Amino acid sequence: MHRSALAALGAAFLFGASTPFAKQLLGDGPNSSIPFMLAGLLYLGSGLGLAMIRLIRDRGWKSSGIARQEWPWLFGAIAFGGILGPLLLMVGLSHTSASTASLFLNLESVLTAALAWLVFKESTDRRIVLGMALIVLGGAVLAWPSGETIASGIGPLALAGACLAWAIDNNLTRKVSASDALFIAGSKGLVAGCVNTVLGLALGASWPALPMLSSALLIGFFGYGLSLVLFVLALRELGTARTGAYFSTAPFVGATIAIAVFGEATSMAFWMAMGLMSVGVWLHLTERHAHEHTHVELFHGHAHRHDEHHLHVHDFEWDGVEPHSHAHKHAKIKHEHAHFPDVHHPHSHS
Repeated sequence: MHRSALAALGAAFLFGASTPFAKQLLGDGPNSSIPFMLAGLLYLGSGLGLAMIRLIRDRGWKSSGIARQEWPWLFGAIAFGGILGPLLLMVGLSHTSASTASLFLNLESVLTAALAWLVFKESTDRRIVLGMALIVLGGAVLAWPSGETIASGIGPLALAGACLAWAIDNNLTRKVSASDALFIAGSKGLVAGCVNTVLGLALGASWPALPMLSSALLIGFFGYGLSLVLFVLALRELGTARTGAYFSTAPFVGATIAIAVFGEATSMAFWMAMGLMSVGVWLHLTERHAHEHTHVELFHGHAHRHDEHHLHVHDFEWDGVEPHSHAHKHAKIKHEHAHFPDVHHPHSHS
């Protein structure tokens, strides 16, 4: 198993676990100000927690290392994934049932892969398409409402919009995934948290009581902060479509936690979903993609070891410690080995 597959599945676990708890905090009945406030608090928990971890790790403030040409990608990711996405999610949750919400959230992986393949020209094959289809189908089986009518109107529309916003975010974040994952996720959390909290206060929401405030910050730290860090690390190595497919197991995670923690009974749909998702994940985990390919000249910065893709020299005194991080140039090279569409393999296929 590729180590980054574990990161993607870890991201799905944390986010999937956060959704039912966020629904509990949101309560029942629509309110125009509460979705803004809750979205803001969730992302504030993410941003503040990751900022503290980064300060401790670096023993103070350290430059992000993001190249100038990469900042527009990060700003776009923050706007779509950190502001618009969570806002639409909270609006959708306030107008629909949890099962309906889970059903619509499976659109994210489909839209993410579609954008990656059609717009950003990421490579794929039939095995990956089939695996993703089985994972999404499993999520749909798991979340399909039983004995209720699917809500209509603003709720599903808002949830579909959230999925599209996050799909755009995923593809934009892929462009900067070689940079510090803590900085990327923390920046998104702080900006999105401040904007949505201010909007909530402007619409009449008040600061929640300490128990709810601390719960929202904690859920946000794990479900939105650490989850996003793992997601960025997976994007770096697996590419957008594959990472999105692994991440679409999140609804299954949420259902499993509901059964284990809240004592909900299992159903035939649950075991069917587990089987479909397991086969889909297995197809991805056992993928082997190898062919002769050419690396074009590339200049970027990220943590790396001096492997066959990093044969550069240093213009500074190096202490020999690996991995290390600095801006470096990749020379043009042609070779063959097994690989994913990671940050070093954005090539097209003939």
